[in-house]
Order: sequence, then structure tokens, then C-alpha cells
Amino acid sequence: MTYYFDTHTHAVSGDTTAYPVRPLGGNRSEWSRTRPVDADGLIRHLDEAGVRRAALVQASTVYGYDNSYAADTLARYPDRLVGVCSVDFLSDTAVTDLRYWIEERGFSGVRIRVSDGDTKVATPGAGLSDERMTAVWDYVGARGVPVCVQMHSKDTAKLLEVLETRPALTVLLDHAGRPNAAGGPPYPKLAELEQLTRFDGVHLKITPAALRRLGDEPGAEVTEVLRRLADSFGTDRLMWGSDFPASRGTARESRELIESRLSWLDEDRRLDVLGRNAARVYGTPVGAA
Repeated sequence: MTYYFDTHTHAVSGDTTAYPVRPLGGNRSEWSRTRPVDADGLIRHLDEAGVRRAALVQASTVYGYDNSYAADTLARYPDRLVGVCSVDFLSDTAVTDLRYWIEERGFSGVRIRVSDGDTKVATPGAGLSDERMTAVWDYVGARGVPVCVQMHSKDTAKLLEVLETRPALTVLLDHAGRPNAAGGPPYPKLAELEQLTRFDGVHLKITPAALRRLGDEPGAEVTEVLRRLADSFGTDRLMWGSDFPASRGTARESRELIESRLSWLDEDRRLDVLGRNAARVYGTPVGAA
């Protein structure tokens, strides 16, 4: 049986008194207003999709840097979920906040937005190399905390500035770093993202949003681009995420969509992408309860 580990899910509570809405940037995401799913609903969808484990990513376009609902959800479902929190990397209390959410509330990773989608959240400070973030990078680097980065491939230089001084960081690029396949073969803009291949800790999350973006590029062929990324980064550095419920459809539909786009992989490498790579990154043995 395939071990599925979904690296990108969200949950939103219907109780706005216990969990007030304070979206990052002041703009609540469209998906969280029109098709929110709470913790129990998320678990039901994961069950229907045959997913054993998932990363619950803080819904910062609903709750900002208050990770309370995600933390409470992790406490309820410790055998099913690992957590990715959000903190203000520029805050004087950033490391204290990270210690609280990771060491006391059970989160395994942290997320930062470099460039965003419909919420238009600005790049923090002077970018990822802002000197105010030094202590944060020191903390996550010393503890091997995976950092999920939301960015576009044109922002690669910002991430490179951090990795040049901390090459061992574990980085998961949300939506595969939004690779630019404009113009079709030979895809010259993919070279932006491929600058990161020399850092072994950089991984790509293949999500429905990434596939849609590639499919919308004139002249681009999705499978061809995925093969190129797999060849560049190696399949041991690819993993999938449903982005449920931010992406439309059920968690199962998202999983099946991504699997269909990976049918060219041999079974062993496909199993890596569908679960084993994520289990390794988050320190969860495959098959563990």
C-alpha cells in the first residue's frame, strides 16, 4: 500500500471567538471565506484520500501569526499531522516565538512568504537576507527545522543570499517555487530555480497550484517541465502537497491529479515523492502510527 504524506494542507475553525480572524496583510484569503474546512473535516478528507500523514500549514491569511488553532489541532491529531507555523521573522521576539510554537506547542516547521498570491503580502523587510532575520536563520539551522518558503522563481536570488551562508538549511519551496516555463522549450527561465540545485536541502512541493501555473504558460508542457525539475533536483527532493482546501476540489482529487502527472516515474521513485521524502524531512518513519 502506498504511504501518502501530504505536505501542504490547511484548516480553519468556525469559532471566530476562540480563534479570531487576523489575516496577514489585512486581507483574508478567498478560499478561507468560501470553502473553509475545519480540523475534523480535514481529517475526513485525508481519510477519503488515503493519506496517512499531512503537514498542517498555518493559515496565515486567516490567523496571521497566531498559530493557536493549528497548535490545538496538532494536539488532537498527533498521529496524523505535523505542523508548520508562521512567525514574524522581523520581530524582536521572533526566536522566542519560534521556541514557543516549536518546542512547546509541537510544530515541526516554519513558513515565510517572500512573494504571495491574491493576498499581496509584501516581502518582509529587505528580503530574506535582512539582518534582523539572522537570529531566526541561526535557530532553524541549528535545529534542522524545515522552512517552507512561498516565492516565485524570480525571487531565487533572495533565497540564495541566505543559503550561501547557511548551505545546510532544509528548505521546502511551496508550489515548487512557482517555476517560470514561459515560452516553452528549452524553458530558459527554469534556470532561475535551478540555481538552487547545488544546495541539497532545497526541496520542491508539487501542488495543484504549481501544475495549473505550468499549464497556463503558453507553449509549456507540464510533464516535460516536471521531468526537467526531477532531473535537476533529483526525485529525492520532490514531494507532493494537495494545498487542500485552498485548491479547489477534494483532497483525493488533488492527490489523484498529482499522481497522474507523476505516472512516468518508476514505482520506487514515485513512492519517494508521494510519501517517503516528506517522512524523512519531518522525521516521521514510514508506517509509524
